[in-house]
Amino acid sequence: MNKKIFRTLVIIPAYNEEGSIGSVIEALRHSGVEFLVVNDGSKDGTLALLKELNVNFLDLPVNIGLHGAVQAGLIYASVKKYDCAIQFDGDGQHRPEYLPVLISAIQNNECDVAIGSRFVNTKRPASMRMLGSRLISYAIYLLTKKLVSDPTSGMRAYSQSVIDLMAANPNYGPEPDTIAYLIRTGREIKEFHVDMSERTAGVSYLGFTSSIKYMIRMMVSILLIQPFR
Repeated sequence: MNKKIFRTLVIIPAYNEEGSIGSVIEALRHSGVEFLVVNDGSKDGTLALLKELNVNFLDLPVNIGLHGAVQAGLIYASVKKYDCAIQFDGDGQHRPEYLPVLISAIQNNECDVAIGSRFVNTKRPASMRMLGSRLISYAIYLLTKKLVSDPTSGMRAYSQSVIDLMAANPNYGPEPDTIAYLIRTGREIKEFHVDMSERTAGVSYLGFTSSIKYMIRMMVSILLIQPFR
């Protein structure tokens, strides 16, 4: 009897990433993993570059944001019956060498979500952005009694059951409040230390003002909405 092949899909949401997506794709090709780029209505040359590089991609006609772009990839992964899907930034911050440990955690049923965390072995630096991360960690702890040291990390691996859940429900985005919900409903969440690089090109989904709004939205969702669901 042939052993079932464990299939993993790396999902790369990309918005105006023509300056970095090429090197990300090259690095992933060297790693040997399957990947899907979700072009989130980019206005620069991202789409043309994806066509030139002949990669597997979805082209969203308008920019719908990180939540929608990742969910589009998860719907693809759900339909294609992948066993594991990994959210992976298109700006070069995430490193492919850490993918095997996340994949292994899902494949060996260690957890339902494996988070690539910057702060398992390292203290969070003092900054306004990290203050927001710390507050979200505290909110998750108040709700679930579980400490998640890097709740805003965009490097997350999901099991097949979580892929299907998130693909089917537009409220379950790739966000810290979804992590809190999954913990509350009995899913196992584990963090694994990773190092990340600095963004060198492209446009972040979150600017300063949107980062503040994001933090407030996460706090309200975790502390004021989820307890009553």
